[in-house]
Amino acid sequence: MPIANTPPPPYYAVIFTSIRTNGDLGYQKMSEEIEALVQQQPGYLGMDSARSETGITVSYWKDRDSIQKWASNPQHAMAKAKGKSTWYQNYKVRICKVEAEYSL
Repeated sequence: MPIANTPPPPYYAVIFTSIRTNGDLGYQKMSEEIEALVQQQPGYLGMDSARSETGITVSYWKDRDSIQKWASNPQHAMAKAKGKSTWYQNYKVRICKVEAEYSL
C-alpha cells in the first residue's frame, strides 16, 4: 500500500490504534466495506495503515466537520459497535491537526 498523498497542511488526522481479538469473525469483510465507503465521504483525503500485534490506521480529513460526519455514518457506527463487542481487545482514537509535513 503506498503512503497517502495528502494536500498541503493544514488538515486533520484520525489515528486509530487497536489490538485485535483472535479470529476473523467477519472483520476482513467489514474492513473492506468500510474502506470502500470512507473513500466516498466528503472531506476524506486518504489513509495509511499497518498491522502487527498492534494495528495503526491513520485517516486524513479536510476538517473536523468531515470527521464528525463520518463518525455518525450509520454503516460506520454499526462497524464501530461490532468492533467494541467482537473485534478489539482494546483501541484508542486520537484526532490531531496536521500543521506541517515533509518527505523525501
